Amino acid sequence: MIDLIGYGAFFLTTALIFSLVTLGLNLQWGLTGLFNVGLAGFVAIGAYTSALLTTPDDAARLGGFGLPILVGWLGAMIVGGIAAALTGMATLRLRSDYLAITTFGVAVVVQLVALNAQKLTGGPFGIGFIPRPFGSLAETPLLFNLSNLAVVCAVTLVVFFALEHLSRSPWGRVLKALREDERAAISLGKSARFYRVQAFAVGGAIMALAGALQAHFTGFIAPDNYLPILTFQVWVMLIVGGSGSNLGAVIGSILVWGIWAGSGTLTSVLFAPEQQARAASLQIVAIGVMLCVILLIRPNGLFGDRLQRLRGKRAKLAAGESGSDS
Repeated sequence: MIDLIGYGAFFLTTALIFSLVTLGLNLQWGLTGLFNVGLAGFVAIGAYTSALLTTPDDAARLGGFGLPILVGWLGAMIVGGIAAALTGMATLRLRSDYLAITTFGVAVVVQLVALNAQKLTGGPFGIGFIPRPFGSLAETPLLFNLSNLAVVCAVTLVVFFALEHLSRSPWGRVLKALREDERAAISLGKSARFYRVQAFAVGGAIMALAGALQAHFTGFIAPDNYLPILTFQVWVMLIVGGSGSNLGAVIGSILVWGIWAGSGTLTSVLFAPEQQARAASLQIVAIGVMLCVILLIRPNGLFGDRLQRLRGKRAKLAAGESGSDS
């Protein structure tokens, strides 16, 4: 029973870290309409920045400043936000598929730098000995996992409510206006490029924060952690949950990660060890089937049309009241 609770805490911790990345993507795509398929690069930037700031000194590579973990997380957000802002300034004049290709290229460049800049990133061997928030509890797995879960829950709640507030603020309404009708928003004096760069930077900072959290809870990072499959997973999480909905981003992340982890466990049980490398592709098949089913049943995702349905109910109630008054 204790092992089950510990695994459940570990599972939710991982799912909520994914949900942070999905929340950042939802700000960029769901709210602003920016097609970012290079999000793995920003997650990697956050992870490596925090690792370099907080790990002990190492003669084999640069960095190792031994700073507090919170400083590492803050540094990850700053560097990730700046990287996203610079990417946005250079690419946000492009549209849809061209923007997608460019952001994917950025992610590939980041991954190659992480792989080859051995003096900075450790190269293919990665960076180890990353301090954990509750490293002293590591010998008690249940307390360790529950403590990690509490921290990730707190961070996720802060980011969630901050994004909910921003989406309802004048700033968020401008982003929605640019997504729906750019010409109309520009005619009202709004700078499309200025607001889009801001949204891209904030989304990148959130993704970098997620990367930093993941780095400190696992204690080790390597370039293989930030392959394009990460981008695929997060996009599926957003589509399943519902683009434009912060709640959908969180629920979609938990559901998709559950399918991913469950199918991985199933393949390890059903297939012999020498066949498991090939059988691992069944995880992608399972996610693809889930995505098709969701899109057939709810084309806008589980929560994607929540606001539209609420507005429709309000409109019907208002129409009924006006009809009864007449």
